[in-house]
Amino acid sequence: MVIITLFSLFSFPGEDMGFINIPYLDKIAHFTFHCIILVLGTLFRRERRPNHFVKNKAILGMFLFSVAYGIVIETLQFTMPFGRAAEIWDILANLSGALFGVLLIKKYLSLIEK
Repeated sequence: MVIITLFSLFSFPGEDMGFINIPYLDKIAHFTFHCIILVLGTLFRRERRPNHFVKNKAILGMFLFSVAYGIVIETLQFTMPFGRAAEIWDILANLSGALFGVLLIKKYLSLIEK
């Protein structure tokens, strides 16, 4: 999370990847990252406290964390002078990734609980 936060807030020399030309690659990255946050975070909570794990509560908590984290990053990009730009489409990609993560983790947990 620390590394992702740093890459989200600061521009680095030589960062331009002009040789890779995939449309909406940054939105795909936002979607994927927030999906992973939700899935891994929920699994972490399950492993950490297996006797006190409440599936829907853990999923909701991770969903709220993921969405809040994304909004905070975008707000910081808007306010900090480090060459990053905030976009509403990034927040929507974050939200979509977190929602897809909810579907994935619910499906996974339902399969392993049988």
